[in-house]
Amino acid sequence: MTLGPTPETRIPLGSSGLEVAPLGWGMWRLPAASDASPRARVEAVLEIGCTLFDTADVYGYHKGSGFGAAERLLGAVFREAPALRERMVLATKAGIAPPTPYDSSAQYLIEACEASLSRLGIERIDLLQIHRPDLLAHPQEVAQAFERLRQAGKIRAAGVSNYGAAQFEALRHYLPFPLATVQNEFSPLAIEPLTDATLDTAMRAGTAMLAWSPLGQGRLAVPAGESTGNARTDAVIAALDAVAVRAGTARAAVAYAWIMAHPARPVPLIGSQNLARIREARGAYAVHMTRQEWYRILVAARGERMP
Repeated sequence: MTLGPTPETRIPLGSSGLEVAPLGWGMWRLPAASDASPRARVEAVLEIGCTLFDTADVYGYHKGSGFGAAERLLGAVFREAPALRERMVLATKAGIAPPTPYDSSAQYLIEACEASLSRLGIERIDLLQIHRPDLLAHPQEVAQAFERLRQAGKIRAAGVSNYGAAQFEALRHYLPFPLATVQNEFSPLAIEPLTDATLDTAMRAGTAMLAWSPLGQGRLAVPAGESTGNARTDAVIAALDAVAVRAGTARAAVAYAWIMAHPARPVPLIGSQNLARIREARGAYAVHMTRQEWYRILVAARGERMP
């Protein structure tokens, strides 16, 4: 049996009309060295059924590859194989402007979107997200920028990343169309969205939640039998491994499945650039986690029993 998403499991990005598979792929590390070409990595992600491809204009900058590096690499893939673009929902982000560090003024966001379109070599971005909240930008100004870009046909939908629930609601108040996504860190090690209203707000608003760094920034990917040196992380790994052994799949796939099990239906963004690890993520679709197993992982993450 081939594991993968089905039409019934597709997740709507709010009311934008866009739908994605339950697993997505993040391109933060796309500019990093890899044994596989960017095109081979894109094709491997599509092979396991992922449809949401998440990048950002700043990806590559902090790795010494230059601002816009990931977008330029993806644009080169599109020029080499234009049909690949039509098989994905493409998301990018703007608003981190080194060394400022953040700029969500209307002028900046519009110019950043146009620059992303140029680097990607496309006419429209499916989903544009604010990368991090700019405390000097009024949410009304951000909303106006989104609306201008949508009316101009340069974006199809808009979302936010690393926004708190109150910041999300403030922007939603001024926006003339619904936000499609909120993208925050969420993993069995970063469990704050369960209690900081991120997931509750997303469910109430009908907004999709995208989970970045679903393997705890790589801490959950240590080889079997090795200690991380952190008791809490080791406990979470042990709880994940117990499910992995029972389900006959990789630990990473269990971590993705744990995220996917929440009723908000968060979409974990696979961060690996390794073809084998990309392909093993497909195992998440075979993990049918019991309620007891899910809570056992959460208890390990909390470091204490549930109240």
